[in-house]
Amino acid sequence: MATSFSEAVSRTPLKTFSIVTFAVCMLVLICDGMDAQLLGIVAPKVIEEFGVDRGTFGIAMSAALVGFGLGSWGGGWLGDAVGRRWSLALATVVFSLATVGASTADDVWQMAGWRLVSGLGFGSAYANAITLASEWLPDRWRSVGVTTLSVGTPAGGFVIAALAPALDDAFGWRGSFVVVGLGTLLVVVLIIAFLRDSPSFLLAKGKTEAAHIAARKVLDGDIELAPEERALQADGTAAGVFAQGNARLNIGVGITFAAAALIAYAMLSWATTFLTAKEFSFEQAAGAVAVGGITSVVASIAAGLLVQLLGSRVVFAGISIGLMAVLSTLGFVLETLDGVPDAGDILLVTALYGLSAAIFSAGIASLYALMTHAYPPSCRSAGIGFGIFVGRVGAVAATALGGWLIDLGGGSLVMFFAVLVVSAALMSAAAFVVDRHVPPARRA
Repeated sequence: MATSFSEAVSRTPLKTFSIVTFAVCMLVLICDGMDAQLLGIVAPKVIEEFGVDRGTFGIAMSAALVGFGLGSWGGGWLGDAVGRRWSLALATVVFSLATVGASTADDVWQMAGWRLVSGLGFGSAYANAITLASEWLPDRWRSVGVTTLSVGTPAGGFVIAALAPALDDAFGWRGSFVVVGLGTLLVVVLIIAFLRDSPSFLLAKGKTEAAHIAARKVLDGDIELAPEERALQADGTAAGVFAQGNARLNIGVGITFAAAALIAYAMLSWATTFLTAKEFSFEQAAGAVAVGGITSVVASIAAGLLVQLLGSRVVFAGISIGLMAVLSTLGFVLETLDGVPDAGDILLVTALYGLSAAIFSAGIASLYALMTHAYPPSCRSAGIGFGIFVGRVGAVAATALGGWLIDLGGGSLVMFFAVLVVSAALMSAAAFVVDRHVPPARRA
């Protein structure tokens, strides 16, 4: 009797090939984060050399964000069209060479151009790496694997933050871009040598023989494989992202991703601004943000365990309610501060900020687990790319309007946090609009 590859691989022990695939995809995302965060770390030196103010340099800083959104959707579509493996290799080549190219920039607009190209590679690599790794993992490991991969890019930021001072001392900021870009280019060799498109994807493309050959890397013996459920439409053609059966999934993912990204970027981009406005020192504000970075990574990985155990519907409902409560409390505490905060105030605000970062990060990580489960293999890369693209809308809105909301309050943060609380409520769309959830462990 024919069975789908995901069912077959879930009945076997975790194999070396799946682990290697996960490791290579994680390495790609770490390199993605290193290349993406490098400009932010060396920005003071670049600004000084270009002779521009910080506001003008923001054009170059935001270009990669725009490219990321476009690249995730376009690269996801390419992954569904020609395969995740080659799309991932191409994306890595693009952002590696664009990082090297950024070393030649002589003004803000040239840097923005190179960073836009880099962003196209960043987004495409993200969508395809998560999709490819998830398709080789058994069900019992998939949610945890995907949420762990989602912290690969932030982890790359931590790595480059540690390496950047030594690289700058040895090679200058331009040389740092060359070294990091060329180093990342070596990962392409690993992609080509070790990664393969999954049998689920190959079957959705009608490549039955190639799918059975690929399946032998993790399955014992020859098993008759059939396309995944929902991979084909009624007329026998492969289902696309905007197929009728994906309508509620697209709406729920789109609303939730945009809302989650708005909260994340508002909190990450404007935290030092709204905290110093409430008479926190810069060091105290930065300390709160640092705590948020740690809690984000831990919560993103833990989110996969919760999704696997409780199912994605319950997790998203809990995340929405919890985030509304924490953001409301943080806004109230900041609004009622009277004068310079004391040690107790600082500890409370830092704890609330860290908790909010943990919850919105868990929400974003859980979205990746939901999308890899819910989108059929024929359009999984493009589906993840669509979610990331819509999320960039929320990110850009938060980056652009967060300062305006803070100024609008005239010393009050009520408007700023009111928008975030409403956005947290909208995150419940993933629980109540999406009709295709990761089931709880007991049901699975």
